[in-house]
Amino acid sequence: MELTKMSDMTKLHQAVAAGDYKLVKKILKKGLCDPNYKDVDWNDRTPLHWAAIKGHMEGMQLLIEYGARPCLVTDVGWTPAHFAAESGHLNVLKILHALHAAIDAPDFFGDTPKRIAQIYGQKACVAFLEKAEPECRDHRCRARQKGLPLDQWDEDWDAKKREMELSLPSSNQNSTKKKNKKNHVRFEFSEIITRTS
Repeated sequence: MELTKMSDMTKLHQAVAAGDYKLVKKILKKGLCDPNYKDVDWNDRTPLHWAAIKGHMEGMQLLIEYGARPCLVTDVGWTPAHFAAESGHLNVLKILHALHAAIDAPDFFGDTPKRIAQIYGQKACVAFLEKAEPECRDHRCRARQKGLPLDQWDEDWDAKKREMELSLPSSNQNSTKKKNKKNHVRFEFSEIITRTS
């Protein structure tokens, strides 16, 4: 990673991305940076996203010990599991699954980590996620039945997702145009029938 780009990141993001675990631990111990801070200059990535991208197991463990939440998403809804699946970091996926992270969460476009692994040809990740996704859903179901709280949703994501949806061309506009065109065709057809009779 270029130094100029890294300088825009927080010290914790930088240390995790660089794999400097001594510095990561020092920063976390002193409480210098929030382990869940989303860097807007880096598409809302948290330090845990960087650990997943790089496959840094030790960094992940430290971040989680200090309260990093695996459910937080980027600006397009990617969890750490999406990044691990893209990069083929099977051990990262296994840790996230063991933590009961929502490794089956869809991003803004509906792609789950398994779909991302399929796109990038990460066959071992795909095979693992095919087994892990149903286990993830079963765990959520059991937790709900028992009334156990789950930390599997990013509170900021709903508002961001809605904002993105509103910025897209509306499907209602397209269906209204089609409907108007259909009515126009019916009107022309009825005029033709009237004139010919």
